[in-house]
Amino acid sequence: MPRGDRSHGGGAAGTHGFVLTREAILSGRIERFVRENARRYNLRIKSVEERTAIMREMLAEAPAGEDVWVFGYGSLMWNPAFRHTETRAGRVHGYHRRFVFWSTIGRGSREKPGMMMGLSRGGSCNGLALRIAAEEVETELRSVFMREMVSTAYDARWVTVRTADGPVSAITFVANPGHVFYAGRVPPEEAARHIAFGEGELGSSREYLYNTVSHLDSLGIQDTGMQTLSTLVRRERARAAANE
Repeated sequence: MPRGDRSHGGGAAGTHGFVLTREAILSGRIERFVRENARRYNLRIKSVEERTAIMREMLAEAPAGEDVWVFGYGSLMWNPAFRHTETRAGRVHGYHRRFVFWSTIGRGSREKPGMMMGLSRGGSCNGLALRIAAEEVETELRSVFMREMVSTAYDARWVTVRTADGPVSAITFVANPGHVFYAGRVPPEEAARHIAFGEGELGSSREYLYNTVSHLDSLGIQDTGMQTLSTLVRRERARAAANE
């Protein structure tokens, strides 16, 4: 039974105490967690070798020996879990941020699926470009790819991020419409019902949403869709609490 809304954002810890950190990713702890849970749903998980190969393919398109930028639009903004030397607010054109995946493992369950974000075609998206120093690209970008490319839900892409200090090329992760958990365009009211109560080992879907909106607000970035969704989720939580 819902217990009211106690999520206010700002942390990396999940509802059940599982913390997504750089160390947890590089040590393989996240890998083991995902693989153990993926077996229940017969989900395909990319091997470490596959993810490493994709990372190297992406790096082959960039000048060798230079810094690499990563564009974050969700949890990579407020919990990047990799070392970086600079952060710039910026906008990517051609994609927009949206809740497009059902989550039955990390931030949801089979009984109460939550939702996760991805970049979908069309429009534009404000977020953060994070610079990885050239001498740390191998280790720190590996942390990103081990986390974001563990399943087939996302595809890695180079995008242009327009910032106040000029454009930068950055790697980001866009939604794969062919994934088994791809939800497509879910109406805001329906999405809010799932986000409001979806919880898993990495935390709750509402925590994921609230943290994202809070971080965007702190940067002075307006995302009407995310703010509207946050309002709807809080309304769902309040309605459930009133009915207890």
